[in-house]
Amino acid sequence: MTEQKKRLIVLTGAGISAESGLKTFRDADGLWEGYDLNEVATPRGWKKNPALVLDFYNMRRRNVLDAQPNRAHYILAELEEHLDVQIITQNIDDLHERAGSTKILHLHGEIRKLRSEKNERLVYPIDGDIQLGDLAEDGGQLRPHIVWFEEPVPLIETAAALVRTADIFLIVGTSLAVYPAASLVDFAPWNRPKYIVDRKVPPNSIYGLTAIEKPATEGMEEFKRLVLAG
Repeated sequence: MTEQKKRLIVLTGAGISAESGLKTFRDADGLWEGYDLNEVATPRGWKKNPALVLDFYNMRRRNVLDAQPNRAHYILAELEEHLDVQIITQNIDDLHERAGSTKILHLHGEIRKLRSEKNERLVYPIDGDIQLGDLAEDGGQLRPHIVWFEEPVPLIETAAALVRTADIFLIVGTSLAVYPAASLVDFAPWNRPKYIVDRKVPPNSIYGLTAIEKPATEGMEEFKRLVLAG
């Protein structure tokens, strides 16, 4: 009889994709590549200037298509040979998928998808640009399939339920500053091993977590050795 694999639940953030050349979501000045987040990542910004928002995400989509998965992404895919790996990502890129991971929940949406502004269930794939006047079948303007600030996170309860099932819980490349995603650590079983891999581990997250304070590519190599040795 085959032994059942332990369940590894992984929460990933911008730090895992930074080494693939994708900018982290929020710089110290509150800007994203020179853009005010209030102008390009809120429903208010969309209503005020949808053309600016579309241009911004068209650039992000091109950046993602030009990027390649890095070693940290590939290690998570490789771990599926040994563990039942479920990834919950705050990232809107598809680098986990391209590295070969098979179970990924995108909390904040996906840059290679778009949807009707009238109906969030009308979702379509896209690799090109979205323009003003591009309409969904319901007549609504097409917008990025992204969860903006000030919008609810539809999959947060699904994610919390997954974290509760963890035999091992791992956080990679996130400062645990964006809520409600940061609250997911609270749902991990108290008596299961928990790890955090990040360049700068946030002080308030140390309790109960084994910290690996390294960039994602280096830290994931260390995590892989630790978890497979145990």
